[in-house]
Amino acid sequence: MRLTTASGVAAFAAAVLLYPLFQGGTWLWSVLGAALTVVAAGLVSSRLSLPAWAATLLGVAATWIYLTASFAADKAWALLVPTKGSVAELGRLLGVGWDDIQRFAAPVPTTQGITLLTAGGVALIAIAVDLFAARLRRAALAGLPLLALATVPATILPDPISWPAFIIAALGFVSLLIADGRERVGHWGRAVLVRRTRVAAVPAHKGPSHKGPSDKGPSASTPRASADTSGLRLSGKRIGFAAVALAVLVPALLPAMEPVSFFQFGVGGSGTGGGNSISIPNPVANLKGQLELPERRVVLTYTNNDDKPRYLRIYALDKFDGQQFDMTQPKGTPQNRTDNGPLPAPAGLSPQTKINSVVTNVQISDEVARLVFLPLPYPAREIRVDGDWRADADTLMVFSTRDKAAGLDYEVATSEPEPTPELLESLNAGQPAVDQRYTRLPENLPPEIYELADRVTADATSPYERAVKLQQFFTKDGGFTYTLRTQGHSNSALRDFLLRDRAGYCEQFASSMAVLARIVGIPARVAIGYTGGTKVGNQWQVGTNDSHSWPELYFEGVGWLPFEPTPAGSLGQGSARVPAYTQPQPRATGEASTPTPGATSSSSDEPVDPQERPNPRALDRESQLIPGALPPDDSMPLIGQIGIGAGALLLLLLIPAGVRLITRNRRVRTLGWKVSQPSDELTARMVSGDGAAGRHPSVAAAWAELDDILYDYGMARHTSETPRALARRLTQQYEFDAASAAAITAIASAVERVLFARDPGRIGPMKKDLRTVRQALAATVSRGRRLRAVLLPPSTLRRLRGLGERLLDGFDLLENIRLRRTAAQKGS
Repeated sequence: MRLTTASGVAAFAAAVLLYPLFQGGTWLWSVLGAALTVVAAGLVSSRLSLPAWAATLLGVAATWIYLTASFAADKAWALLVPTKGSVAELGRLLGVGWDDIQRFAAPVPTTQGITLLTAGGVALIAIAVDLFAARLRRAALAGLPLLALATVPATILPDPISWPAFIIAALGFVSLLIADGRERVGHWGRAVLVRRTRVAAVPAHKGPSHKGPSDKGPSASTPRASADTSGLRLSGKRIGFAAVALAVLVPALLPAMEPVSFFQFGVGGSGTGGGNSISIPNPVANLKGQLELPERRVVLTYTNNDDKPRYLRIYALDKFDGQQFDMTQPKGTPQNRTDNGPLPAPAGLSPQTKINSVVTNVQISDEVARLVFLPLPYPAREIRVDGDWRADADTLMVFSTRDKAAGLDYEVATSEPEPTPELLESLNAGQPAVDQRYTRLPENLPPEIYELADRVTADATSPYERAVKLQQFFTKDGGFTYTLRTQGHSNSALRDFLLRDRAGYCEQFASSMAVLARIVGIPARVAIGYTGGTKVGNQWQVGTNDSHSWPELYFEGVGWLPFEPTPAGSLGQGSARVPAYTQPQPRATGEASTPTPGATSSSSDEPVDPQERPNPRALDRESQLIPGALPPDDSMPLIGQIGIGAGALLLLLLIPAGVRLITRNRRVRTLGWKVSQPSDELTARMVSGDGAAGRHPSVAAAWAELDDILYDYGMARHTSETPRALARRLTQQYEFDAASAAAITAIASAVERVLFARDPGRIGPMKKDLRTVRQALAATVSRGRRLRAVLLPPSTLRRLRGLGERLLDGFDLLENIRLRRTAAQKGS
């Protein structure tokens, strides 16, 4: 019975680790019901003494009934009994839940399908734990399914598991191990309790016994005595709690190590930086999850001086491995901090290109989590923002390793090129002066994709015309449709999207156009961020449904320009906008051009920033950071981190010494305060007694201090020793001089008069006598013993140990509360 209950508690405690994966806590009640159902089935199996395989089947059947009643009651018979309709409904919800998990990014909404999957999964874990612990009696192996449950949030989430959730899960497993130990010892035989922490087990006698007429065997009328496992339980709890405490405290004292990203879209997963490395969640997973959130949530708002929407880029993904795009680790030097003035000049922008200066004010929502990159219009020239934010010189992404973007309010000035189709058509078609990683393709790219790129751009005569034809292929000529129900990033997925299915969302469109552009010789990368949003009042509002991905193509003379291959409007990405320069057809006079994600037309009455062109600054390439780390002159060296950890550990170890010093000073300074925790019975009587004893708390303080001094020096007073006998023994054993002997005798006499005399008479100050006795005792012990009495005083450790024992005894009282049968029920 005990093991079955402990198994259910351990499984539910481990399920608490899943809380960061969900929005709200309604899923937890379904999980609790599933765990209780498995416990109830296990108790029935134990009552009926079913074999392990039958108990497992009963647990599965009970879980099935519970899930039917919770999620398909309207299809079941009598709301409980599964029917063909309820089975079909559960199957449908499982499919919907699986699709929802693939669609949403954590934290996911608690839909019926997701809750059903979670409750069923935890129930299966609980059944496995019960099988190992209660049926097979292998409680240690029960940790494997619990560990499998713990790996789910550890794998999905970029942040570590919170320590409160870890403590709850660890205590659940420790309680299971303690329950298993008690069960095992309880079957050894009758135990003789020697001390609170020592148990001597006496095996039951199995040989023939010779009883007299009055002897009664254990089966006659008295029940068989079970082993007293209180000592073992106490020791197990001490070990378990100590292990959990060390697991929480020790990592906090160690220097921070660089986290390993479980996703390909990360910076900080492969560098060798220190504790200031960057670790970000999977941009593509977050992108799709935000697009499919059941309700729109505001991410940010912005205003600008021309009141036009602009795409806000967060990430620039430049490496393609044949399956998906990922990001080169950004680099930030001290010179490129945003508070140092203008950012580096954008790549490829010619001074002859017409520039539109725009100032945008952005306010990030407080609810945005784990965002360490700023959403910015491209290309940013200067940013005014609080905190340590740095620009990557190659991509102009702005990031921080110390601050978060949530709640920020910042201003960004951009120098946006205003290209026209005629200008782009006239650009030099020679080799672009850009890093080769923007044109690199994997060797295993299917040849059909090369053929498709050549076929689509066959009639184009310039890089710009090839880019326009590629965009038109996705938006008009290719027959593509917009849908979020897509899977995979492999070569086959890319080939299926381009040649067969031609259905996907912005990630597939942006990645595919970037790949095709590289094939035809145009440098390309993939941007992830937000579209311009919608106008609400006097500001632009960007929500989770505005998450977007688009390709950026490079043209020598104007730099990186955004294109839009994703269908827009009601049948596509609702707030996506096609740039005007990608539509070479002539426009009628006076017709307003379509708002563009990266370029807008300027007017003469608009305010113009006096700094038309960014000031390129010389970059010290030698001082550039290793990917994902802060500059060495700003970051704390490893030796400093180790020093801080060692200092914190030293302070922790000095806590007992501090407590002992405060206690002694309190007693010795006044010798009139009551003792908060009397160390023995005599002290307690002097502190709380009536009459003369209650009127002399100074004597109690002196006696308590003397008792602690003796314990610290390894001279603990005997339990049955009177104060007078103690004074006589110490004087003779340690050969006190006359002054020391008189001091200890005076203290002992005062204690006995306070305890036993009707009128103790006048008791003089005892501070001097106590100091004399302490000096005499210290002279008789070694230097190491005196040092230990100061740094790790045993008297303080004894009080801490006593506090822990009282805490564990309180748990024992709660654990031993049981429903007992009344005497009448026993008689019947």
